[in-house]
Amino acid sequence: MQKNLKDLTIRLKPLHIIGDEHVCVNHVTADSRQVEPGSLFVAVPGVSVDGHRYIDKAIAAGASVVALEKFPENLSEDVTYVQFADTHEALGQIASAWYGNPSDAIKLVGVTGTNGKTTIATLLYELFTSAGYMCGLLSTVCNKIGRKEVPATHTTPDAISLQALMRDMADGGCEYVFMEVSSHAADQKRIAGLQFDGGIFTNLTRDHLDYHGTVQDYLKAKKSFFDHLPATAFALTNKDDKNGPVMLQNTKARKKTYALKTVADFKASIQEHYVDSTDLLIDGNEVTIRLVGDFNVYNVLAVYGAACLLGMDRKEALLHLSLLKPVNGRFEALVSPDGNFTAVVDYAHTPDAIRNVLETIRPLVKGDGKIFCVVGAGGDRDRGKRPLMAKAACDMADRVILTSDNPRSEEPEAIIGEMKEGLSAQELKHVLCITDRKEAIRAACMSAGKNDFVLIAGKGHETYQEIKGVKHHFDDREVVRDFFDTIK
Repeated sequence: MQKNLKDLTIRLKPLHIIGDEHVCVNHVTADSRQVEPGSLFVAVPGVSVDGHRYIDKAIAAGASVVALEKFPENLSEDVTYVQFADTHEALGQIASAWYGNPSDAIKLVGVTGTNGKTTIATLLYELFTSAGYMCGLLSTVCNKIGRKEVPATHTTPDAISLQALMRDMADGGCEYVFMEVSSHAADQKRIAGLQFDGGIFTNLTRDHLDYHGTVQDYLKAKKSFFDHLPATAFALTNKDDKNGPVMLQNTKARKKTYALKTVADFKASIQEHYVDSTDLLIDGNEVTIRLVGDFNVYNVLAVYGAACLLGMDRKEALLHLSLLKPVNGRFEALVSPDGNFTAVVDYAHTPDAIRNVLETIRPLVKGDGKIFCVVGAGGDRDRGKRPLMAKAACDMADRVILTSDNPRSEEPEAIIGEMKEGLSAQELKHVLCITDRKEAIRAACMSAGKNDFVLIAGKGHETYQEIKGVKHHFDDREVVRDFFDTIK
C-alpha cells in the first residue's frame, strides 16, 4: 500500500515542510526499529525516550519522510521533513488517514473515568449485539470484532495499532464500536484521528498519579477527551460525581447527564438489592438487572443513557438491560459448595473502588456473617494510593489480608509495608500479611464460615501475576474453585 504524503496530512496543518510534500509513503511508524525503505517516521517525544533522538537511525533504515516537532542540525537532501506543533496529534491523524479514516464509517463511543470503564463498554457491546447489530469492543479485558476476540495488551492501544484495529472493525461490518479511553491515551493523544459519536464519563478518584503527578492533571487528561468531542456527538456524564459537570464545561457535544441522587436526563432509583441482582425503577419502568451494587447501577444507567442517545427505543433498551450478565472479574460471585460463604472476585484496585465493593457486600451479609478482604497493590504504579487502599479495606471489612498483586519490579514485602503505613496500631490487629497471593486467598477461604463473604480485590479478570518482568499464570477464580474442590 502506498499513499501520498499530502493525503496523509490533509486534516493537519504542518508548520513547515522541507522537501516533496507529494512524495509517496509505503509505511507509517513511530518506532525507528520498524522503519523500512519508503517509511514515514514520526518522531514522538515519549515519557522516557524522545523519538527525535532516532531520526538519523530512521533515515539510515530508509525513511523517506520524517514528521517532527524540531528540526535536526543536519538535514538529508533525500528526505522530506514535515514539522508539526504536536507529533502525538499528528501521529493519530496520519495513522487514521493511512487506514482510510475508519472511524468515519462507524458509530464510535468512548468511555472514560477511574472506575466502570470496562463494565460500561462491555455492556454496551453486549446490549447492541443482542439487539442484532454488528459491534466492536476495545477494553482492558479483550478486544472484539463481532464475536471474534482479539487479545488486549493495553486499555487503549497505540495510535497506529488502534487505527489498524478500527479498520478491521469497519471492514468486518461493525456498525458500533465501544471503547475504553484511558487517561494515558487521552494525554498522549493516542485517540487523535478518531471521530467519536459519543463520550461517557463514569467518575474520578485517585489513580495513576505515578504518571499524571496530581489529581488535577489526571482530571485534565480525562477532560481533554470531552473537550475534543464534535458538536455532532453526545457527552454523557455522571452528575452525582463532583467532577461530572466539569467534563462538560468546554465540550461542543450535546450535554447529557445520568444520576441516582440528583435530577438528570437519565434517572434511576434502587428498589431492592439481592446477592445476584438488583431491582430498579428507570424512567418509571421496573427492571431487574443481573448486576449487584450501587456502582453497577451507575454503570447500567450510563449504558441505558448511551443506548437511548444512539437512537435505541427506551423500552427496547430496558429489555436488553435486563438480559445483560456481569463482566468477567467484576463482582464475580462464587458460592462455596456447602453454601456457607461467598467469594467475590473484583478488579477493584483503587481506594474508592475497594470501598464501593465492600459497601455493596455489607448489606448482603446475613446474621453474624463477616467480610474478609484479600487485597494487594501493584508494583511500579502510584505508590501514594497503597496506604489508602489498606485503609479502605480496614474501614469496611472485618478481617483484612494484605498480599501481593502484580509486584512487577518491586519487592512484594515492600509494597505490603507501604500499605500498612495507612493503618493504626488498632487496625493492624485485624490485619494478616501473606505475601503469597494463592496462600492469602486460601487462608481467607479457610477462615470463612456461615454467611461470610470473601472479597478478593485487585486482579479481577487477569490470568497472570507479573513478577520481576515475567508473567506467571495466575487466576484468582481458579484458586477459589480449587479450594472449593477440597471441601466438596
